[in-house]
Amino acid sequence: MRAPEGSESLIRILVSGRVQGVGYRYFARRSAVSLGIRGFVRNLDDGRVEVVAMGPDRSVQEFIQALKDGPASAHVSGCHVEQLPSSRHYSGFTIES
Repeated sequence: MRAPEGSESLIRILVSGRVQGVGYRYFARRSAVSLGIRGFVRNLDDGRVEVVAMGPDRSVQEFIQALKDGPASAHVSGCHVEQLPSSRHYSGFTIES
């Protein structure tokens, strides 16, 4: 079943590969801002990058594809996406440490 036009998604994405120390978080933030995505990105201790993203369904899908492609300096080997309950709200997109 398709979501109604204009509905929003809240997702968590775990990105693996060579994604730390290559500007991936800055790439994610630029991509998010350009697509109107709210949330955050941060490095995890195990070498992955965690992204929480909220926005219009279509923009979220475009954002997921951008994260899978990554910047030229990165190599994304996996991208696990999960839906989150939409009980949280974000006003911008930040890089967390």
